[in-house]
Amino acid sequence: MWLTVPAAPDGNCAGFVTIAPQGPSARRGREYPHVVPRPRLRPQGEVIERCRALQTELRAGLAHAERGSLEPEVVEAVWHGEALGTLLWTLELADLPPYDRPFDSQAVARAELSGARQRDAQDIDLERQSARLWHWRARTTALQADGGVELPPRYASFDQLIAATAMRGFEQELLPAPMRGDFPAYGKVYRHLSPEQLGEAQTIAAERHHALNWVCGLGQQWDDVPLDT
Repeated sequence: MWLTVPAAPDGNCAGFVTIAPQGPSARRGREYPHVVPRPRLRPQGEVIERCRALQTELRAGLAHAERGSLEPEVVEAVWHGEALGTLLWTLELADLPPYDRPFDSQAVARAELSGARQRDAQDIDLERQSARLWHWRARTTALQADGGVELPPRYASFDQLIAATAMRGFEQELLPAPMRGDFPAYGKVYRHLSPEQLGEAQTIAAERHHALNWVCGLGQQWDDVPLDT
């Protein structure tokens, strides 16, 4: 069952991503360059316990939403299903949908946690970099709308910055192929997303970014994970 709820707000809309030049990157199932540091993941047992807590929160949120409640805390609880699904992915208990498609909330809420096996640390860190780029793209839309932001000196416009980031991310196998100089989402270029699509895409990226940063050891606790982009 799919449940459509309003996108949760993301108050942090500042910062640019800097993509450092690297050698040929490798994606899932390939050899990785020895120069790439391996992140220190949180213990598998800790990730499983966080999944249990999020499942409890999500099931309660879904129950309230099905009764018609769309209070902010209910919406937030339901959207935490994106973080939950991402944690399940790190344990090889779920597939990760594209960044323009949310997890099936009901499916991740009832997912069995037995048989968990933590993915390779480099795979998880690469997905974390992907989530960071998608989150950056959503925030960049907000920066463009606000105006008054100074671009890095080598870029003449936001469109140029976005095009360069999209291509670099694709070359590093962190993003799909660019579409007309932009990230592709919902079958169109990102800059043409409707407000509803933009809100959903931003929330998906933020929740997944949060979960992957936490698994990779950023922040002391779940609620203080940094989401710099």
